[in-house]
Amino acid sequence: MRLLILICVILIFALGLMMVFNTSSAEILDRSLNQSVHQAFLRQIIYGIVGVFVAIMIWKVGYTHLLRLSPYLLMCAVILLILVFIPGVGKVRNGAHRWVGIGSFTIQPSEFVKYLVPMVYIEWIVRRYKHQVSFFTFCKIVATLAIPMFLVMVEPDNGTTAVIGAALIPLFFISGIRFKYWAVPVLILLSIGTVAAFQLPYVQGRIQVYLHPELDIKGKGHQPHQAKIAAGSGKLFGRGPGASLQKLTYLPEAQNDYIAAIYAEEFGFVGILLLITLYMLLSFGGFSIAMRTSTVLGCYLAMTITFLITLQAFLNLGVVSGLLPSKGVNLPFFSQGGTSLIANIIGLTILLNIGSYEKKEDYLERRGNRGASFPRPGSRGVAL
Repeated sequence: MRLLILICVILIFALGLMMVFNTSSAEILDRSLNQSVHQAFLRQIIYGIVGVFVAIMIWKVGYTHLLRLSPYLLMCAVILLILVFIPGVGKVRNGAHRWVGIGSFTIQPSEFVKYLVPMVYIEWIVRRYKHQVSFFTFCKIVATLAIPMFLVMVEPDNGTTAVIGAALIPLFFISGIRFKYWAVPVLILLSIGTVAAFQLPYVQGRIQVYLHPELDIKGKGHQPHQAKIAAGSGKLFGRGPGASLQKLTYLPEAQNDYIAAIYAEEFGFVGILLLITLYMLLSFGGFSIAMRTSTVLGCYLAMTITFLITLQAFLNLGVVSGLLPSKGVNLPFFSQGGTSLIANIIGLTILLNIGSYEKKEDYLERRGNRGASFPRPGSRGVAL
């Protein structure tokens, strides 16, 4: 399963690199910008190399020790989330305070928070409380994890906040938290929030734009409308590599959230079907590792990482196709985005590391000497 996952990710990343160069270079040439046509391509490669170096360190640490460090790492991420609002340190783009950095080097802390929040929940619920969670304890855990989620929301980055919340709900279920602790409050809040939102003219306008992007063709409906045109004009086999018309300023900054629309235009339904198949195989491999691992920690973490990657792919492709409203969620390993790429590489490394423990245990079981030579993930403390 690890080899299957690795092959899928390499193919997705290779296709993404091709499309990043394709779309970014076309925009530079069309607008006669004074910068290299290879800039975005090389930048993506550099972030990928950085992600590999970080992955090597993560592999050496191991996922069990990384879980122990996750509360401290989340504290560091919270500090970075606060720094994004400080002038001179935080970087503002399109009115959003999502980046922190020096000069041209920037990182987006919320991308790491997507993985750290579920990791901290797993560490606390399994190791600290050993699944013995009262309502007060559950509220304390949720309140603590809500701090970074609130900071991400006020950046604003509603898409990432929704992804984190969506990742926690399955964890509540499989970790045995009583329904009345989380399901009832979630349903009540969703009901109240939905009713209140529909009373706001702003929300009603966004819904209208989502259903009919052509109503605001020069505003918020521009990208969704152009994405539909791009994806539809690809038909069965596409226009051909490099032959997209929508990337010529019709669909601005297409190398980010809407890169799949240009890919669909150039490679058609067949190309999109290939991309979806790769994500499905990646999902199958990840959930297979989660089901086959012998530890609770490994099962929860593998399931969560696979769910996060799959959910982001589903949301992005749903937005591009017009089935979902715009959420600002990029396509994992495919879209342009340095911090997102590094965070997803880290998630992938943790997933493969969990699978490596499974291989060692299978080897020892065949030899009839289970646990004699290799340390098992739950060898310290309780059997996790």
